[in-house]
Amino acid sequence: MAMAFGATREKRKYNRWVANETMEDFALRFTARRARRWSYGRVANTALGSISFLALEAIGAAITLTYGFDIAIVAIMMVGAILFLTGLPISYYAARYGLDIDLLTRGAGFGYIGSTITSLIYASFTFIFFALEAAILALALEFCLRIPLFVGYVVSSLIVIPLVVHGFSKISTFQTWTQPLWVLLHIMPFVCLAFVGYDIDTWTGFSGPSDVPDASRLLMFGAASGVIFSLVAQIGEQVDFLRFLPEPKTPQERKKWWIALVAAGPGWSILGVLKMLAGSYLVTLAVREGVALEVAGDPTRMYYIAFDQFIGSPFLVLALTGVFVTLSQLKINVTNAYAGSIAWSNFFSRLTKTHPGRVVWLVFNVCIALMLMELGVFTGLEHVLGVYSHVAVAWIGALVADLVINKPLGLSPKGIEFRRAHLYDINPVGIGAMFAACILSFMAYSGLLGPLLEAFSSFVALGASFALAPVIAYVTKGKYYLVREAAPNLTGTQTCNVCEYSFDPEDMTNCPFHGGHVCSLCCTLETSCHDECRTEAGLKVNIQRWLFSYLPAPIAQLLMTRLAQFLLATLAISIAVGTLLLVIRNHEGEANFDAVLTVLYGSAVIVIGICVWMFLLIGESRKKATEEAERQTDRLLKEIRAHERTDRALQKAKEKAEAANSAKTRYMSGLSHELRTPLNAIYGFAQLLEKDSALGPWQSSLSSIRRSSEHLAGLIDGLLDISRIEAGRLEIMNDRINLVVFLSQVASIFEEEARNKGISFELKTHGNLPAFVKSDEKRLRQIIINLLSNAIRYTNNGSVRLNFSYRNEVAIIEVIDTGVGIASDHLESIWRPFERGERRGGQGSGLGLTITKLLVEVLGGDIGVESVQGKGSTFTVRLMLPSVTPSAFEPTMSESDSSTLPVTGYEGPRKTILVVDDDFNHLALIDSFLSGFGFVVLSAPTVDMAEAMLADANADIILLDIDMPGRDGWSFARQLRSSKHASTPIAMISGHAHEEGLHRSEIGLHDAFLAKPYNLDDLLLQIAELLKVKLVFKEAQDSDFHCLLTEEDTNRLIEFAQIGHVSALRKLLLELKIARTGPDRLMSEINSKLESFDMAGLVEILREHESHE
Repeated sequence: MAMAFGATREKRKYNRWVANETMEDFALRFTARRARRWSYGRVANTALGSISFLALEAIGAAITLTYGFDIAIVAIMMVGAILFLTGLPISYYAARYGLDIDLLTRGAGFGYIGSTITSLIYASFTFIFFALEAAILALALEFCLRIPLFVGYVVSSLIVIPLVVHGFSKISTFQTWTQPLWVLLHIMPFVCLAFVGYDIDTWTGFSGPSDVPDASRLLMFGAASGVIFSLVAQIGEQVDFLRFLPEPKTPQERKKWWIALVAAGPGWSILGVLKMLAGSYLVTLAVREGVALEVAGDPTRMYYIAFDQFIGSPFLVLALTGVFVTLSQLKINVTNAYAGSIAWSNFFSRLTKTHPGRVVWLVFNVCIALMLMELGVFTGLEHVLGVYSHVAVAWIGALVADLVINKPLGLSPKGIEFRRAHLYDINPVGIGAMFAACILSFMAYSGLLGPLLEAFSSFVALGASFALAPVIAYVTKGKYYLVREAAPNLTGTQTCNVCEYSFDPEDMTNCPFHGGHVCSLCCTLETSCHDECRTEAGLKVNIQRWLFSYLPAPIAQLLMTRLAQFLLATLAISIAVGTLLLVIRNHEGEANFDAVLTVLYGSAVIVIGICVWMFLLIGESRKKATEEAERQTDRLLKEIRAHERTDRALQKAKEKAEAANSAKTRYMSGLSHELRTPLNAIYGFAQLLEKDSALGPWQSSLSSIRRSSEHLAGLIDGLLDISRIEAGRLEIMNDRINLVVFLSQVASIFEEEARNKGISFELKTHGNLPAFVKSDEKRLRQIIINLLSNAIRYTNNGSVRLNFSYRNEVAIIEVIDTGVGIASDHLESIWRPFERGERRGGQGSGLGLTITKLLVEVLGGDIGVESVQGKGSTFTVRLMLPSVTPSAFEPTMSESDSSTLPVTGYEGPRKTILVVDDDFNHLALIDSFLSGFGFVVLSAPTVDMAEAMLADANADIILLDIDMPGRDGWSFARQLRSSKHASTPIAMISGHAHEEGLHRSEIGLHDAFLAKPYNLDDLLLQIAELLKVKLVFKEAQDSDFHCLLTEEDTNRLIEFAQIGHVSALRKLLLELKIARTGPDRLMSEINSKLESFDMAGLVEILREHESHE
């Protein structure tokens, strides 16, 4: 897993500074919902306030003077309709998703880096029109106040900056306060002209400088349309304000939202058409009044003539004209400057990954415009706009095609994704369509495709880009829109891991580099991540992929070398410089050659300025990245040193804990031995005396002593088990378990206890139980017994049920009771040592569930509990119990439990048992117990006395205690194995319960191991097994006749045997075994036939039993 890098304090401080919402106004990011606090009317009014610009009148006047009334009107109306249609989808998507024109372009087919080209196009639009509008204002200042033109340029430029610094809030206020006066001054001349006469005939009859043939009129229409198409990017400025429209929540609000959207979005083109028509009319009025054609298209002169038609005071006419022009140009230039600052922010932030602030780019944009004005760009208005329109139209055409064709057809993803983390650097859909359209339109504009297409080159750009975008999207299958999907589960505001500001989920993305969510601005400015979240989206990666896809591998590899990249870059720059020199050469000798050089110089200065800014910002970005890397490295080194200190402290703590644990283990071992030795005597004599019927009323007291001894022994075992498990020393055996017998034995333990307590107990099995399974029998029995003991202890009424299910070698053991239950807040604490239930009167050590949980986990299973206080609990254990085929083992013993009948002796010659133990109580106990069965018991308190006894008599088995003074049991066992007693069975006895595991290396020295205290019946059975003698039991009179099978059970067994239903037979036999309704001898014979699959023999046995009955 990749390591997450948290932001350093310095980086967070920088990102918080550039994220200042008051100054930045959500540049580079989604417009937050909290920022959309203005009314629909306020936002629409702000957007429409920018349509005050008098360049519209200048354009209308210019094309009227050049091409005449008819061509100008048709061109204005036609292009105006196109501007409305292209502006509608752009406005809708921008307002709906809260995005400026740049962010919209990113997600609509251009890609993250690809849209920097459109940002440059849009930024060029803003400073070109800023220069045009400011030049108109400067001319007005010169005309009205005699302010020198170069001073007017400075004043008209710098006055805008303070109005734009604080973004939409101040611009909105400015537009709101100036709008009424501007509207009044704008409509005043046209209303008042109604009283003196409009002279429409002069306007409609204006044909330009001279008559032209009808064949050329179509070409002139195309040329006039090209000039008007330069306004196509104005929709970007409208969108920069429409993104502040609040989201509608009711049908009424949605209606207002649509009205505001249409009016302030594509609706600008309607106002624009009216203003261009006004310019067309006013210029003819100025010409009629004798204004020279060179200055007749100046909006200031046109409106001065309009006001002069009905106002007799020259001073008042001049004042009204000055105020109107100043208001108009200030209202548009605050928008131009604002849009330009956002466009430059988007452009430089993506290429340099740094952002000095929107205000810096505001000043930069104004300075470029000021330089252009000083260089006299206004004089070449028509030519500049004609060239620019091709690029802008190609961009808008590809953008609109993606919104109205690709998205509805599913060729591009629904919605607009603008975040760096989810976009490819280059999307060929938009970029490819735009570049192809630009090439075709410039070929047409240069005359290579004929005079008709030369005139309609702007239409070529629009049509080509609009048609190519869907084609490219279809061919690429929309692959290059998204590099990864956005997380769908983000809701509410999220906190950025870098700047620690909160943003809407649309503005956040998951960053593996920072290990959390970051905002889109911090993502844009990140320099250290190397696009870790989108490694396949980089420009270089995709160029390499495209080269290897479409070119032979050797050529592709050659083009990716450093030398090839150097040559290609040098060639591109050389071509650009060569083209510039060719342009200069072609204009050499012309009358306006100085003007051409000035324009070329100005263009070169703009390019140089952009390159210098990029160089400085890239250097600053690299410096910040290096400093950030150094800070991260220093942080990591500090963290490593801290981890080393922590590791040393942990190692010391571990050593202390291990030492303490070892001391605890030694203490527990010693304590166990000291407790077990006297406890063995108490437990053993209690067992002997309890069987003596002559004691009469004292037997209940002896039973109490025996049970208390068992409880104390269980407590000691539990403490040692916990110690072993924690130390990892608990050994798991792999025993073969007869599952039916095992469950029957466990059930028999609790049947009487439940009956004495007045509650019911039952065992239910589910599934096909195998005959044998593999597991640690002791631990499995301990788990079930612990759970059943707790269930019966805490159940006063109702029942306790043991459910055993088996499927796919997984056993599910459920212990269900109707007892007191467990409170929900105690369900976790019950597993802790010495934690006991609320019913304090019940016996219990508080270790049962702790040991049970540890044992289940050691066996590879899991345990859980569900409980309702006052209604009962259900403990569920899941364990893997692999089944074992019975034929893999020797025939099993009878299923009858031999310990259920009292032993009276054994068959065969008398056996001598030597007992060696330094505890005289233990010697007396063993002698009293075994002598009654006919064994000869020799007792020796020391090893030396045992040696002397063996010299005079032979022992058939030796019971040897391990811990004795002088020589211990192991050394004596080793001596015996090297003498004539090498084959004599030796059973080691110890008060250390873990002694057997500690002496696995001595496995060959002994044949059995017993830990004190032990059950005397277990000792007897162990001796009988080692001596291979058959014990003799007291016969239960008429047992077989008191436990006969019922007719119904017999018939069911015969039915299952006849159809070969083995699983049903096993289940029924288990139920009979638990219920003890079948004779032991008969049940043994039935099981023997079943295990050998002798169904015929099984039926025969049952028939004989039935006839006997």
